[in-house]
Amino acid sequence: MESIEKFEGSLEELNGPQLDYTLHKGLFYVIFCLGSPLEVAFSPVYSRMLAPGRAFIIYDPDRDLACTFKSEEGTRLFMLSMGLSTLHGMFAPESNKAPVFLPENSQRRFYEERVIVTEVQRILQHYQEVRLSESAQRLYQKAKCIEVVSLFFSQERADTDACPFLNNDEMVRKLKKAKDLLIQHYMNPMTLPNIARQVGLNELQLKKGFKEVYGNTPYQFVLDYKLEIARQLLLREQLPVNEIADRIGYANVSHFIVAFRRKFGMTPKKYNT
Repeated sequence: MESIEKFEGSLEELNGPQLDYTLHKGLFYVIFCLGSPLEVAFSPVYSRMLAPGRAFIIYDPDRDLACTFKSEEGTRLFMLSMGLSTLHGMFAPESNKAPVFLPENSQRRFYEERVIVTEVQRILQHYQEVRLSESAQRLYQKAKCIEVVSLFFSQERADTDACPFLNNDEMVRKLKKAKDLLIQHYMNPMTLPNIARQVGLNELQLKKGFKEVYGNTPYQFVLDYKLEIARQLLLREQLPVNEIADRIGYANVSHFIVAFRRKFGMTPKKYNT
């Protein structure tokens, strides 16, 4: 690889509740989400929810891609970008750390969601804490960018493959409608066969498509949605735990506490202190 001074790539933290951003053709991007969920809207009919601790890889060789980032309170959004040739140059030609390394993928759109490994999360959380002279800061940022890429692709193969549904506008519209139904009826969830009938898909298409587009099963999507509502209620209204559980449809408060702790790493009561 070339010297670090000549390294062409960037890692930056983007701030703001809603940001319009252009992903330029031919560049490789990784969107990192920490803290709270992030919505990435690519069009009026397609958006993708990115859970904390997840990253979304995007590469389009043919066209710029306009998107809008919609952050919640506590969301930290980091954007890594570089040319595909720079990325390839960092790894041996035989590397199979991600499908984007395959030569045939340099001529087609590529999307992939991954877990952010602990080592990368640690770097991102402390990325803005170092303050140096201007020239030293640039060198530091390039070094951290290289470190993040190296660690990010040291993990095992991603848990989600390229998303074919992004190329099918009709499919995306149906899956968006399914998502809207899940949100609308989150207190009394509809059955998957019922949702599938209403949006014009079979149950297998709904399950597979929803997982590809939104990164979660319909069941997990509803669970995360409910728990995020609970988190917001804790922060903004400081309601009793049993009242919050009731508001989001939990008949058993202990089940709510277990689910909340599993998602956020602490009980609702501790989160509220």
